[in-house]
Amino acid sequence: MNYRPLRAMTTEAKVTILVGTMTGTAEMVAGELKDALIAEGLAAETVALDGKDAGLLADAGAIVICTSTYGQGDIPDNARDFFGDLEAKKPSLAGRHYGVVGLGDRTYAETFCFAGKRFDELLTALGAKRLGERLDHDASGDQLPEDAAVAWGREWAAMLKQAIGG
Repeated sequence: MNYRPLRAMTTEAKVTILVGTMTGTAEMVAGELKDALIAEGLAAETVALDGKDAGLLADAGAIVICTSTYGQGDIPDNARDFFGDLEAKKPSLAGRHYGVVGLGDRTYAETFCFAGKRFDELLTALGAKRLGERLDHDASGDQLPEDAAVAWGREWAAMLKQAIGG
């Protein structure tokens, strides 16, 4: 039997899916996405953003934001404090990889997936590197959000493994 030397598992080897939701749809989508990432050989967990602050990212590994958009393009209530804390504290996320799954409805053209876009801009501003394209799912389209997220997640997992040399 050939053994490869053990190397320390970096925090990048795990994926933390951060969930911003009002009605539970993003939470359901994040659960399906987590299962897809695990099937691709990654360690993954979902974390609802209720009551969380920027300190959550210290050991988060790679990050996926899975969020709906609420009201007039707003961050969901459960993620608002987390987003505000990131903006205020501005932790360096240099070298951190991330992805975004935004849920919205294109009939609201001016604010379509705006919460996902806002998280995307903030994480980039903090030095994190987005892998692949942001998924902006349209609820008025034909594809279920969980199906779109699973397909996106498979591609994203491959990009993450390549980025971390795994």
